[in-house]
Amino acid sequence: MSVDAPSALAPRTGEEVFRALAAPGDRTPWESIGDLAPSLGAHIQHGLGALVGDAGLDLRTRELATVCMLAALGDSAPQLAFHTAGALRAGATKGEVVQAVAQVALYAGIPRTLNALATVRPVLDAHPDAG
Repeated sequence: MSVDAPSALAPRTGEEVFRALAAPGDRTPWESIGDLAPSLGAHIQHGLGALVGDAGLDLRTRELATVCMLAALGDSAPQLAFHTAGALRAGATKGEVVQAVAQVALYAGIPRTLNALATVRPVLDAHPDAG
């Protein structure tokens, strides 16, 4: 399969990626900051389409990787919560999300992992049908 081949699992535009991950009615980040930092908003929108929307890796896997990265970074609770829900919407199970975050302990430490789990838990609880 070509890396550039379109896939239903990997939406192509930033708007499509956001809508695949977000809850109905959620505002895009580029809309939320458009009046304050329109260039940053455009950069985020482009990045979602160009990187996350690339068909070389399915959206579920990308979201699990994103959850790990945000957990490792720390101090990203709103983004971690959004992408945790996005991972569930993209087909990840609750167990996969928990295992992905647990993996962070080896590389970023126990405190960041515990903080991430504190952010992830209410998201998982809010999605009872996510497996």
